[in-house]
Amino acid sequence: MPLNADALREWTFEPRHQTYTDRETLLYALSIGFGADPIDARELPFVYERDLKAVPTMAAVLCHLGAWTVDPRTGITRSKVVHGEQRLTFHAPLPPAAHLVANSRVIGAEDKGADKGALVHVERVISNADTSEPLVTIVQTSFCRADGGFGDSFGPTFTPHTLPERAPDLVVDTPTRLDAALLYRLNVDRNPLHVDPEAATRAGFPRPILHGLCTYGIGARLVISHLLDYAPERLKSFDVRFSSAVFPGETLSFEFWRDADVVSFQAFVRERGKKVLDNGRALLG
Repeated sequence: MPLNADALREWTFEPRHQTYTDRETLLYALSIGFGADPIDARELPFVYERDLKAVPTMAAVLCHLGAWTVDPRTGITRSKVVHGEQRLTFHAPLPPAAHLVANSRVIGAEDKGADKGALVHVERVISNADTSEPLVTIVQTSFCRADGGFGDSFGPTFTPHTLPERAPDLVVDTPTRLDAALLYRLNVDRNPLHVDPEAATRAGFPRPILHGLCTYGIGARLVISHLLDYAPERLKSFDVRFSSAVFPGETLSFEFWRDADVVSFQAFVRERGKKVLDNGRALLG
């Protein structure tokens, strides 16, 4: 059914607080592949509490809003919602431990047509609760596949980043662990789709799939390690569109283009001929 644009237009969330410690910071880094070589000194600052650095994209799992689209007032068909796009803009380095507060609201909804679905954009601004310093602005876009036709789009639209037409400047293949989803789900998202074979079958997949935000985090890890010399504070934004599911154990092949401080990227699972991330854009500082 069409979503309820009138309700979404005024939709705000109660401030969401979260205190995290080095335990959450270490877990996130491990869950996206840092520390795969435990004696690589360049990766120790992400997986060892001495001189610990937080991976910037960990912000995506902090002050999480939960499954708010189940609220019947939204008019959203929850079973038909997929994660469409993710955008993070970093205002300051994410501390390895902190008390945070997030202020969130729906900033837009786009009607793609009754037979094409709708996009809903939610903004989450996360700040240090003790100093009020803004740390990151997150815009998450949900693709509501069954809820187009409401005819009352509002708010901003986001144009996908155009990838260069030349051959990539860097290609990096990176394997994922067979238990990658079991580890990543401990960050925040315990949707059974990522662990329960029966739930995956009901959703139309042959087996549980990897979290899109895990693939997203892996992309950030490769930018930090291959293009930023392991300096996470130089990552200023990280945007992507999700194209297809990844199964744990598959090898991801990332293609990167660098033009001054802008890195464009996409990712494939070559074994299945599937593009899994598209229109990626990272801004470096």
